[in-house]
Amino acid sequence: METGISIIADVVKTLPGSPGVYRMMDSEGNPLYVGKAKNLKKRVVSYTRVDQLPYRIKRMVSETRSMEIVQTNTEAEALLLESNLIKRLAPRYNVLLRDDKSFPYILITGDHEAPQITKHRGAQKRDGQYYGPFADARSVNQTITALEKAFLLRSCSDGVYTNRTRPCLMYQIKRCSAPCVGRVSLSNYASHVREAESYLSGSSSEFQKKMAMKMQTAAEEQDYEQAAVYRDRIRALTAIQSKQEINITDLDDADVFALFEKAGQSCIQVFFFRAGRNYGNRSYFPKHDKTIEAETVLTSFIAQFYANKPVPKLVMVSHKLPEAPVLAEALGTKAGRRVEVTQPSRGPKRKLVENATVNAREALARRMAESASQRRLLEGLSDMLSLEATPERIEVYDNSHTQGSEAYGGMIVAGPEGFMKKAYRKFKIRGDKPQDDQGDKAPAAYQAGDDYAMMREVLTRRLSRSLKEDPDRQTDQWPDLLILDGGQGQLTVGIEVLEELGLTDIPIVAIAKGQDRNAGRERIFLPDRPSFLVDPKDPVLYFIQRLRDEAHRYAIETHRKGRTNARLKSVLDGIPGIGAKRKKALLFRFGSADAVARAGVEDLATVEGISRVVAQSIYDHFNTE
Repeated sequence: METGISIIADVVKTLPGSPGVYRMMDSEGNPLYVGKAKNLKKRVVSYTRVDQLPYRIKRMVSETRSMEIVQTNTEAEALLLESNLIKRLAPRYNVLLRDDKSFPYILITGDHEAPQITKHRGAQKRDGQYYGPFADARSVNQTITALEKAFLLRSCSDGVYTNRTRPCLMYQIKRCSAPCVGRVSLSNYASHVREAESYLSGSSSEFQKKMAMKMQTAAEEQDYEQAAVYRDRIRALTAIQSKQEINITDLDDADVFALFEKAGQSCIQVFFFRAGRNYGNRSYFPKHDKTIEAETVLTSFIAQFYANKPVPKLVMVSHKLPEAPVLAEALGTKAGRRVEVTQPSRGPKRKLVENATVNAREALARRMAESASQRRLLEGLSDMLSLEATPERIEVYDNSHTQGSEAYGGMIVAGPEGFMKKAYRKFKIRGDKPQDDQGDKAPAAYQAGDDYAMMREVLTRRLSRSLKEDPDRQTDQWPDLLILDGGQGQLTVGIEVLEELGLTDIPIVAIAKGQDRNAGRERIFLPDRPSFLVDPKDPVLYFIQRLRDEAHRYAIETHRKGRTNARLKSVLDGIPGIGAKRKKALLFRFGSADAVARAGVEDLATVEGISRVVAQSIYDHFNTE
C-alpha cells in the first residue's frame, strides 16, 4: 500500500489542474484503471487519502506501480477518451461493457442504377442510406421482407442482378418488381425507392393514407388487380407496425437505457427508436465491482456504448445521472450536433423508461437463475471428477478432418455464465511444419489422420503459447479443467503434454461415447483411476454432453470452412491475374469453380472485371494440356 501511495503522490506533484485522463498500471504494465477528471490534480490526489477510500479502491492503489496522464481541453473530451481506452484496454477495476456486438442496419444502396435493399453490419462505407440500428437480425429480416412486399425492391446482389436474363422467384412471389429484366422502368423503380426511404424516415402514416386513397380509386375504376396490389402493400406495412409493441407518436430518434441491479449484478436494457418506431431492444450485463453506484455504472456504460455507434438526438435514462451534462456534451461532440440526455419524469416517455426497467429486472432474474443452474452443474461436475475446486474455465477439445486432409482442431470454453464464444480458438493442423509464424515449435511429422498426434499438436500449441505470454500464470486465461473428446488414448496424450510443459496441476479428463457411439452411455476416463459410466438420468451427464457436442460442432464447422476455402483456392488461385475480386466475380457469375473451368472465352469475357485477354488466360489454364 505504501508503495502505491508513494507512486501516486509523486505523480500528483507534476499534475495540472485541468481536465484529462489518467491510467494506473501494475508491475507488469497492465492497466488497472482508466479514469477521467475535470481537475486532474484534485482527482488523483484523492487516491492518497487511503482512509476515505472503499476497499476495492484500496486494493487498486496497493497494486499501482506506475501512472500515465493525458491532458484534454474539456471534460467532455476526457470522457470520450476514457470510454475509448476502457473499451480497448478492458482494465480490471473499470465498468466493462461486454457482448458489444455490432448492430444490424437496413441499407438501401446508392451506388447502382437500381438500388438494392439489404441487411448490413459493420462500418458504413458503402454509398446509400442506412436505417437502424435494429436490436437483432430477426427484426431486420422481418422488416426487409415486409418492405420488399410493400415497395417491390430487389434484395439480390449486383452480380446476380447483372447476369439475370429472366425474372427470379422473388418476382414470382411479388417481392420484387424485376428491374433486372425491365419488368419495371428504372424511373418507376426509383419512385419505389424514394417511397421506401420516405417510409423508413418516418412518413409512414402519410404513405399509408396515400396507398389507401389509390386503392379506393382503383376499386372505383374497377381495376381490381391494381387495387389488390395496393391492398397487399398496405398489409405489408401494417405487419411491420404490428410487430413493434411500443411506439410513441411524438418520439423521433431516441435510445432508452434502463438499469436494474440486484445482489451486486446489473442488467441494462437498451431500446432503440428510429423515426418514431421501435426497432427492438437488447439486454446487457456489464462487469463491475459490487460497490460501484448504479449512476456511475450507467454513465460509464453509455459512454462506452457509443464509442463505435451513431448517437441519436435523445438518450433517455432510468437514473438521474450527476454527469448528464458532461455526457451530453461528449456525445454531442461525437455526433456533431446537440444530444440530450434526460431522465423523463412524466408522460409516455416516463412509461417507456419504466417498461425498459421492468424488462431489465426480468432479464436479470433469468440471468441469475441460469447462472445458479450453471453453477450447480459445475459443482456437480467437480464432485463427479473429485476436483479440488469448482472450475471457472473449462476448455473442451475436438479434431475434425476428412481422411486426414484439411485437419483442424477446435477449442471451446465454458464457465459459470455458459459458453464463452469469444474465447473459442481454432487450430489448423500443420503436422510436419517445424514452427509457426510466432515461433512455436510443432510436434514431429506424423501420418495424416493420426488423431492422437493431432490432439498432441493442438494442446501443445495452446498451452505453450500461454506459458510464453504468461509464465507466472497470473491471468484468468488458464483452464481449470481440460476435457478431451475421446477415450484412454486421447487422455494419455493429454497427460504427456501436461507433463512435458510442467502443467501437471491442471485437471484433465476424456469423454468417450459408448458402443456404436451411443449417446447417453458416455464413459469418463481420468488419470490414475478406472473409467466409469455416468447415470443416464444425472443432469451432469447432460451438461457433459452439451460441452462435448459444442466442441464437436465447432471443430466440424471449422473443418468445413477450411475445406471449402482449400477447394476454391486449389482451382482458381493458380491462374495468373486472378485475385480475390476477380475470383469472387467469376463465382458470382458461374456459381462454382467447376463451371468456370467449363466456360468458354466469350462467356468468361462477360464477367465484370474480366477482359478478353484475361478470359483467354483462364480458358487456357483449364484447357491446355
